Amino acid sequence: MQLASEWPEMRGRRPSRTVSDPTAVRLKAGHTLTVTETALIFLQDARRRGELCQPLDWIPEVHHPIGSGEAVIPDALLYYRRGPVDGDNGSMLRAFVEVDRATMGPERLAAKLTSYERLYRYVSVAPGRRPTLQEPALEEWRRRYPLFPRVLFVLDGTGPAGVENRISTLRAGAGLLASFPYDVPVLVAPLADLLQHGPSAPVWRPVHEPDQRVPWTGHAFRQM
Repeated sequence: MQLASEWPEMRGRRPSRTVSDPTAVRLKAGHTLTVTETALIFLQDARRRGELCQPLDWIPEVHHPIGSGEAVIPDALLYYRRGPVDGDNGSMLRAFVEVDRATMGPERLAAKLTSYERLYRYVSVAPGRRPTLQEPALEEWRRRYPLFPRVLFVLDGTGPAGVENRISTLRAGAGLLASFPYDVPVLVAPLADLLQHGPSAPVWRPVHEPDQRVPWTGHAFRQM
C-alpha cells in the first residue's frame, strides 16, 4: 500500500480505513481466506460428483439494491449445475453464500435474513411510473434469476456451542419473516461439517426447522 501510494496515478488519493487499520486488514484477510476455502470445497465436491461448478461460477460480492440506498451484498453468488447423479437432467442451482467467522454478534448475523427478505420483496419502480396491467410490478431479483437463489450460511470461528447459539438466533430471526423461509431454502451448516462430509451431504439445517438435516441441492421450496 505504501509503495502504491507513491505512484503518479495514486497522487491525491487516500487509502481506505480498511487498508490503513491493521486490525481491519487482519479480519478482512481472514474472512477472505475462509470464503476462498468455502469456494474450493464446493468446486472439489462438484468435480468428485461429476457436476458442473467451475471457479468463475463462484462470484464474490454481487451488489443487489433493496432501495433507500441500501443493498444486499453476499460473500458470494454460486452457480451450480447438477449432474446425472441426481437424475434431474442437470438443473441449474443458484445460491447466495454468507460465510460467518463469528466476528459479529449473532443478532447482526440474523439481521441478514431481514435484508434477504427485503430483496425478495423489493420492486424497483422508475420515478413517475406506476405498474399497469400490461407491465405489472416485478421484483428486482426476477430480472436476474428465474428463481430466487437459495441462501446458505456457513459458520466458522467458534465451537459447537457457539454454532448452536448462532443457529438458534437465525431460527428466531426466521420466525419474524412470515413466509420467506418457507418460500426460499435458507440453510446453515458449520464449515467443519462441509470439510468432513462435503457440501452435498445432508449437513445443512433449515433455519426455520434446524432439527432437520438436508442436502443443499434438495428440491426448492415454493416460490411465487
